Amino acid sequence: MNSFGERIMSLSIRWKWWRARRQSFPHDEIHRAGDLAETRLAMLSRAAGRKNGWKIYESVRIPDPEGGRREIDMVIIGGNTMLVVEQKHWAGSFVITKDHHFIQNRNNGTQHNHDGVADRIARKADLLTALHNKRLGLTGQDKLDYRVIVAMTHQRLEWPKIPGNLKAEMVNEAGFIKLLESTKPGELNPDLVETLDGFNTWDEVHLNGGLLLKGDVFGLGLGKDVDEWFAERDTDVEASLIQKRSWFSLFSNNPTEVHLSRGSKNIEAKVPYGLSLNMHVVGEKRRREVDWATIERIFVSKPPAVWAVHEPPNKEQDS
Repeated sequence: MNSFGERIMSLSIRWKWWRARRQSFPHDEIHRAGDLAETRLAMLSRAAGRKNGWKIYESVRIPDPEGGRREIDMVIIGGNTMLVVEQKHWAGSFVITKDHHFIQNRNNGTQHNHDGVADRIARKADLLTALHNKRLGLTGQDKLDYRVIVAMTHQRLEWPKIPGNLKAEMVNEAGFIKLLESTKPGELNPDLVETLDGFNTWDEVHLNGGLLLKGDVFGLGLGKDVDEWFAERDTDVEASLIQKRSWFSLFSNNPTEVHLSRGSKNIEAKVPYGLSLNMHVVGEKRRREVDWATIERIFVSKPPAVWAVHEPPNKEQDS
């Protein structure tokens, strides 16, 4: 290709790169409302449970013997007691059928069947408890004591009569906070802390404009040295980016910069055109590439402990 052709291609690439940096991905309002409600409940729980020694874990992901992994909204531990919590932030009203299916009646007139909300979280609690007991070889009275809770946190929700044989306790936000404030579980069991510390949570990729992608990040795609640094992690990895978007940045050779941190170790790098990280997004069948030019920041959870390793992502089912 002659020099004129190379110049045209270069301008074309610069234009495409600049457009990618300026692209905005707005929030998914439905999922964002749920995320904000979960964050709020976790903050309230920490404040309410601090005096009595409750320890809070958010978005705990556990392996499932039937394949894949399962997410628990919140796990709270104190003494040798564990609270396994599913949060729902529904408005409107709901009913519980004889099969324990939760039917939500939304304020806009629509209806949604959430199936066995209590049954699902009870199963997750059983899996988590069995894993802890097996890891430590606990039997009989030494086994972990646990409670299964569904917290309905929206202030404008009409409640039905709750079946007595439901597999979970049903509480509103005030009732849940009161539970933490009024229950003294005793001195925290270090073995239980070790169990919960062994799990990881969702990786998060925040795009320009606010859209959040949750899932698993498998590679940063920033070159061999950075990928090796990333693979050796034993703690969380965070990255923040500077994206130059002005007209002048159209002619910049380094318009995207990234700052990576892993504990006390930090890396700063220029991100060339066309690089992307590789991840599996929750709810999608296959991994995808995410262009670094579209990213604002990322959070990658620490790897799980050896005994808490999940199934390979191409076989997994997240819920």
